[in-house]
Amino acid sequence: MLTRRAWLKAAAASASGTLLAGGLAAGPRRAAAATDAAPASPADRPNILIIMGDDATYADLPLYGGTNVRAPHIDGLAREGLTFNRAYLAEAMCQPCRTELFTGLYPMRHGCCWNHSASRPGTRSIGHHLGEMGYRVGIAGKVHVTPRRCYPFEMVEGVERGCTSETARFDPAPLRAFMARDAKTPFCLVVAITLPHMPWTVGDASRFQPKKLRLPGYVVDTPETRNAFVDYLAEVAALDEQVGQTLKALQEAGRAEDTLVLFTSEQGAQLPGCKWTNYEQGVRTALVARWPGRIRPGRRTDALVQYADVLPTLIEAAGGDPGGGDFDGTSFLPVLLGRSDAHRRYVYHMHNNVPEGPPYPIRSVRDARYHYIRNLTPEATYIEKHLMSQNHGRRYWTSWMRVSADKPHAYRMIHRYMHRPAEELFDTHEDPQELDNLLDRDRAKSHGGADDPKVTAVKARLSAELDRWMADQKDPGAELDTYAALNACRRAARSKK
Repeated sequence: MLTRRAWLKAAAASASGTLLAGGLAAGPRRAAAATDAAPASPADRPNILIIMGDDATYADLPLYGGTNVRAPHIDGLAREGLTFNRAYLAEAMCQPCRTELFTGLYPMRHGCCWNHSASRPGTRSIGHHLGEMGYRVGIAGKVHVTPRRCYPFEMVEGVERGCTSETARFDPAPLRAFMARDAKTPFCLVVAITLPHMPWTVGDASRFQPKKLRLPGYVVDTPETRNAFVDYLAEVAALDEQVGQTLKALQEAGRAEDTLVLFTSEQGAQLPGCKWTNYEQGVRTALVARWPGRIRPGRRTDALVQYADVLPTLIEAAGGDPGGGDFDGTSFLPVLLGRSDAHRRYVYHMHNNVPEGPPYPIRSVRDARYHYIRNLTPEATYIEKHLMSQNHGRRYWTSWMRVSADKPHAYRMIHRYMHRPAEELFDTHEDPQELDNLLDRDRAKSHGGADDPKVTAVKARLSAELDRWMADQKDPGAELDTYAALNACRRAARSKK
């Protein structure tokens, strides 16, 4: 394990491009090599359309059992393609997860281990890899990855770029123009919609009745919670409408039949236990793929996949060799094509709370059923400054405080959020909202408590796997969740401009 002094010394070396924080892998990534099976010409390769939501909890979508809001366009895409039941991202906050998606790397490898930070010098992304394979690579909407030289997107207009805007401007015409332009050259377009990111001011909230909502178990039922949830759901409905307009633009551009479409919801919403945590509602994401003639429609898969796997998959789908790119992820193209229903054994997660609040580092790993979480500073108090400071006038958190003396569930959810044990273990089949820690002797009765041999064995296996992953990634753990480390990252990015 690296000491703080050694970590900061390593971070300083990143300015020369030789190393980044704590031994993060450095040096330019190799380009994805073309395979012998690559299509004969760029015109034979699929176009790629990635549609992203922003802070939409997967479980709130009807596709994953949500009952409060309709999403006919996302549901329609799923009927025409493949739905992933177990798709995850490494870090449940905007910039790190988008960086993972665009680079195929885990946070320690791409360097963006904190929100509002930057990737390490020399990081190569989707614009490099697909661009070198003859693709036009563009992005419309929210970008939130830096520095620009690491993400050479063509900027496409038409979609709101500011995720905290009180409006969500959307004009499909520039999207359609980009997709229709130069039919002989394949395109990759990311449409990064800013909904339902806070402040939850878009959409028609009058379509929902607060008293009739079915609230998830990880929130406290107060009028303020219900009113906030209605505003959030209105933005989920607006997200679905913009997904529909994007798909219509693709159809009108005449490119629907030769385009691989991916929809993902990003991390969970700005609610306690979702975004900015390692809990299931934070790190799990919706993922749907449609590829006419290649993906059999109406299927679901339990294959375990992660954002780091997406870019290698796209490279292979385009006829390249992702093995030449030195990625952390691996291609799940066989799953897309129906040749396999399995991919990973484990997915991995990390959280660094700076600059969203005081340090509160977390690491975790899960398999198809169990999720093991290690809170590296359990003696600390968890604070997320946006959510807990009534950001944008939302008062649901203070309403939880108000009723906590009389409602045991309110006290438990507040305590769960702010004071966590050193280790947590959840059976996500039996407890999908991760409310019952199997290592809690008082609450884990259905599994025989923390001393149950099965629980002990699962914990030992996942703990060892987390140790292995952190060592492989050269992750120093709690030393990373500091302003000194974040500022070293920012200085490294500025030094190469």
